[in-house]
Amino acid sequence: MDKKQTKAAAAHEKTSAGKPEETSKAEKTSAAEKPSVEEEKPKDDAQKALEQAQEELKKQKELLLRTAAEYDNYRKRTEREKTAVYADATSAAVVEFLPVADNLERALEQKDCSAEDLRKGVEMVNSQLKSALQKLGVMEMGEVGEVFNPDLHNAVSHVDDENAGENTIAQVFQKGYKIGDKVVRHAMVQVAN
Repeated sequence: MDKKQTKAAAAHEKTSAGKPEETSKAEKTSAAEKPSVEEEKPKDDAQKALEQAQEELKKQKELLLRTAAEYDNYRKRTEREKTAVYADATSAAVVEFLPVADNLERALEQKDCSAEDLRKGVEMVNSQLKSALQKLGVMEMGEVGEVFNPDLHNAVSHVDDENAGENTIAQVFQKGYKIGDKVVRHAMVQVAN
């Protein structure tokens, strides 16, 4: 039995000694076909960087679209608000002038009235009109004796007058009006000296 065991052990050593060589050849062949760990790492890093860049691009695109939509909504909203403010301002102005219009209609409905009554009525309506303008912040400008200002007055003629000062208004042909610092209508005047 000793001889049998010795022969079997020797045969086993030959078989196992041959296998490691075959395995190492197979490993060498498969190692040549597969990229090394160092070569895979840069490809993975590049792929991750590309995916991150694409994700960031997607986020920036969404942000741009949202911003553009918000701007469009803002533009439309401000346009509506401008229209509403204009309509409200116009409405407020009309409300102030409606009593004046009503009184003019009443004056015209009078069939039998004297010139004196008509004059009183026109004076009352004129007073009411000035009051309405004052409530709206409209101020008259262009009085005789004021210094001529080309920003406020429109000189349509010139006269030499010894009684008037230099560059003063001698006569007003049409009153001017302003709201705050904004001139609504320039006063048409005659300038002296």
